Amino acid sequence: MISHIFSVVIYIPLYNGLITVMDVLPFADAGVAVIVFTFLVKLVLFPLSQRAVRTGLRMKMYETDLAAIKEKHKDNQEAYTKAVMDFYREKKINPLSSIVLALIQIPIILALYYIFYRGGLPHIDTDLLYAFVRAPQVNMRFLGLIDITKGSLILAVLVAVSQYFQVRFSMPVRKQPAGGTSMKDDFGRTLNLQMRYFLPAFVGVVAYNISGAVSLYWITSNLFAIGQEMYVRRAHRKSLT
Repeated sequence: MISHIFSVVIYIPLYNGLITVMDVLPFADAGVAVIVFTFLVKLVLFPLSQRAVRTGLRMKMYETDLAAIKEKHKDNQEAYTKAVMDFYREKKINPLSSIVLALIQIPIILALYYIFYRGGLPHIDTDLLYAFVRAPQVNMRFLGLIDITKGSLILAVLVAVSQYFQVRFSMPVRKQPAGGTSMKDDFGRTLNLQMRYFLPAFVGVVAYNISGAVSLYWITSNLFAIGQEMYVRRAHRKSLT
C-alpha cells in the first residue's frame, strides 16, 4: 500500500517530469536533462529547505544561552526541559521544524535517486508515462564525452569534491572549548571530521561503481545545497544588522 502511494504520488510524477525535460530540450543529452531536472526539483523544495537551514542557524546562534540553561539545571532534568522549551518559545524557535521539513523532502529525494539509479535509461518505461508526455530519443553520452550508463572516474571525483565542500559549508569545524572538553564535545568533533573527510571519500567510491546519471544528480544536489547555504547565511547576517 505504502509503496503504491509512493509510486503514484511521487515517483511517477517525477519520472514524467524528467522525461518531459528530455523532450522539451531535444538538443540536450540525458546528463544535461538530469542536471536541469534536479535543479528544478531542488528549486521547488527551496522554501522548505531554506526554513530548515534558518532554524539551524538560529539554534546555533543561541548555543551559549542553551549551555547556560543546561548548567543552571544540570541536577534537575525536568526543570531543564521546561526552561529550554520556554527559551525556544520566547525566541519563537520550533526545534522540530527542521526535522519535519526534512521528512517531507526525504520521499522526493529517494524518488529522484531511484529514477536515476533504477530508471532504466536509455530505455523509457512508456507504461509510466502520462498520455500527454512523449517518449523522446535518449542520448546517454554527457556532453558527447561521458557515457552515464556506467560509472565515471571524472564524475566520481567531482561527487567527492562537491560533497566535501557541501559538508564543509553545512558543518563548520567545531572549536575546542577554552575550559576543556567533555565526552560530548570530543564525539562531536570526531563526527565532524568523519563527515568532512570520510563521507566524501565514501560517496566518491560509491559514485564510481554506479551510473553516471546518479553521479550528476549527486553533484547537482551538492552544488545547490552549497549555494543555498551561502544564500541563507548571507540573508541571516543581514537580518541581524
